[in-house]
Formats: sequence, C-alpha cells, structure tokens
Amino acid sequence: MMSSTEDAQQGTFRVAAAALVGSALEWYDFGLYGLAAGLVFNKVIFVNSDPTVATLLAFATFGVAYFIRPLGGLIFGRLGDIMGRRKILVVTLLVMGISTTLMAFVPTYAQAGIWSPVILVLLRVVQSIGAGAEFGGAAIMSVEHAAARRRGMWGSWPMVGIFLGGVMGSGAFALVASLPEEQFLSWGWRIPFAASALIIAFALWIRLRIPESPAFVEAKPDQQKRTVAPLSSAFRHEKKGMFVLFGTMVASNTVVYLNVFLPAYLTGTVNLAPSVAPTAGVVASAATIVTLPLFGALSDRIGRRPVVLGGVAFCALSIYPFFWIVDGTRSPLWITVALVAIFAIGVSAISGPQAAFFSELFTARARYASLAFSREVAGATAGGLTPLIAAALVAAGDGKPWLLSVYVVAACVFGGVVLALGPETRGRKLEALTIDELRGGSRPAEHAARARTTATGRAD
Repeated sequence: MMSSTEDAQQGTFRVAAAALVGSALEWYDFGLYGLAAGLVFNKVIFVNSDPTVATLLAFATFGVAYFIRPLGGLIFGRLGDIMGRRKILVVTLLVMGISTTLMAFVPTYAQAGIWSPVILVLLRVVQSIGAGAEFGGAAIMSVEHAAARRRGMWGSWPMVGIFLGGVMGSGAFALVASLPEEQFLSWGWRIPFAASALIIAFALWIRLRIPESPAFVEAKPDQQKRTVAPLSSAFRHEKKGMFVLFGTMVASNTVVYLNVFLPAYLTGTVNLAPSVAPTAGVVASAATIVTLPLFGALSDRIGRRPVVLGGVAFCALSIYPFFWIVDGTRSPLWITVALVAIFAIGVSAISGPQAAFFSELFTARARYASLAFSREVAGATAGGLTPLIAAALVAAGDGKPWLLSVYVVAACVFGGVVLALGPETRGRKLEALTIDELRGGSRPAEHAARARTTATGRAD
C-alpha cells in the first residue's frame, strides 16, 4: 500500500503529464496548420486566385489565430476562475482537439467551392478560441498542485509539451509529405489532422483522472460571494503582474517566432537547401525539451526573476553572433549549433520558469483569466506578427539582418527592463485572495508550504 507521500507524488506527476499532453496537442495542431498553410491549403482550398495571393490567404488564416486566442483566454480564463481549472481544461482540450480533427474532413475548393475556405476558417477560429486558454490552464494546474519549493520544475512541463508538440507535428507532416504529390494533396495531408483524435483520447483519459487545483478549492468559498469578474478585478488590482507577464512574453515571442521566419531567410536570402531550417529547428526543439526542466528547477533555487532575466540577456547578446554565423559560414552544422544555443539556453531560461513565475504574479481568484488573456495579447502583438516584421526589416536592410537584430535587441531590452522593475515571486502563497496577501507572502509562504508538507504528507 502506498504512503500518502508516494500518492501525492504520483498525483503531482499525473497533473504535470496532463499539462504536457494538452500543450503538446495545442502545438501539434498549430504546427500542422502552419505547415499545411504553405504546402496544401494554397493548392486545394484557396485556389480561385493567383498562386501568390492563395499563399497569402492561407498564411492569413494562420496569423488570424493569434488575434482570436485572446478571446479564448478571456472567455475560458474567466470560467476557469469561477468553475474550476480542471473542468475548463477538459473543455478547452475538446474544443481545440475536435476542431483540429475535423480539419481532416474539410472539402477541397473543387468539391465545395467557396464553402471550402469558409469551413476551414471557422474551424480555425474555434481551434484558436480553445487554444487561447490551454497553456494558461495547464500551467496553473501544474504549479498549483506542486509543492512551493518545486513549482518551477513541475511548471516547466507544459512548456516541454509546446516544443514536443512542434516536433511531433513536423515529424508527422514530413512523413505524409514524402508521398507522391497527387496522393499527398488528395488524402495524405489529412492523416496528421485525423491523428489528433488519438492524442485527444489519451489527454482526456489523463485529465479526467486528476483532481481540482488545491488553490482553487481553498479559494472557492470566496468565489461564491464575489460578484466582480476576474478580469475586471485584474485590470483594477493586478495591472503590474499583467504588464510584467506581457513584457516577458514580448521578449520571448520575438526570439521564438524568428524560427518561423528562418526557413524563408535561409532559402531565399542565404540560398541554402530547404532542409536546413527544418532540421536545425527540430534539433533545437529537442535540445530545449531537455533544458527546460533544468532552468525551471534552477528558478526554484535562486528565484524566477534572475533566471528569466539571464535568458533575456543571453538572447539579446546572441542575436548578432547568430546572424554572423548564418551569413558568414553558411554552414548547416554551425547554423544548427547556433540555433540550439539560443533555444536550449536563452529561450529555455526564459520559458522554463514561466508557468511558476506567471502563476505567482496573480491572486487565486483572477489567476486564470489574467494569465491567459495577457499572455495571448502578447502573442498577438509580438508573436504572430514577428515573421512579417522580420521579413520587412530584412527587405529594408537590402537583405542584411542588422535591422532585424536591432528589433530583437529592442524587444529583449523592453522585456528586461519590465522584469527588472517587477517582483520576485518564488514561494508566494498561491491561495492568496488579495494583492497585499500575495505580495506579503513570498518567503513565509515557502516555509508554510514546507510545514504543510510535513504535517499532511503532501510532497512534490
């Protein structure tokens, strides 16, 4: 028979696994759509136009998701603060997963005419609404179930899922893309989308077996008395936390989404083989999966802010050397090594502690809405637009990346200044219902959590 400590450890592991699988599904879905937009949808869905226009329309439906996602963060984040994290995570999983699976059955333009792109765009909108609250809920559940001294490590799992999902999506699409073109365009591309159903089933099985967040359960009596909407409360009382989150994500997204621009730059400007960028991206993602929990654990020891600030500084200092290696060597090996360094060190240091850091910025009654909404707003402003801005800056620099490098450094400086002015959050009391209680509880909350662990047998 298991002890209460062993049972608690298994419970924390199940919650982290549920968060990882959900995040992996989210970015598997988004990765698939991004690849299909450039390889399939411009040929079978948006075909009643010039080929260039068709490609732009396909990518426009990819980019629109980033402006829809804040709506999902607002709607489901608010419900998550009122009804509970677990219930909403099941709903977002189903909304996101079912809409992706249905994309496998979208008729082509030849079959349905104008209804073909209409159906695809509607499914994309629904998918984005579900995805807008997925990471926020997964991060919060992972952190709220973990012991105070291990929140950074356990909270890194949803971020691991993001990079794992990207690798899975690229791998699945690469397999079907190897089919003869006629088969690929007729039915092959549909297989990875249909396979989402398997991930949904597995993720749903895990999520239905996890308990509700302890922080939400403790705060729930207050929820029944409260009439103020969580996001309204956050705008009034928790603006600083939302701004710190926004600034951090501006720096992070600007660097991460360069990876979307990189294939076009390496093939169109540097004249390298089309396989170089995807290969380097997969290797960098795989390395990042390994280092994310390490930086999360480091933030448990020395604090969230120094680790995240270190990552931002590393990215700012690395962007010029990165493009010097790309343009100067034109070596696939050295380009891969440079990209691995930026992602496995810089991006991992920013992202590993994110779930714990962001969760600790907000009170229990406004955490889900505040985190999900402000994170997705940052994604809309400094995520989905980054590839377009990068292309425009390189064009303005006559094919040279120096203006793009300035832009990346500026984003990192902005994020670094916001972080430096923000609070250290390690050990804050996640059950706090007021800002004063939250801000005053950093170190005491950590000691209190250890005392509760000793008294109740709840472990990390």
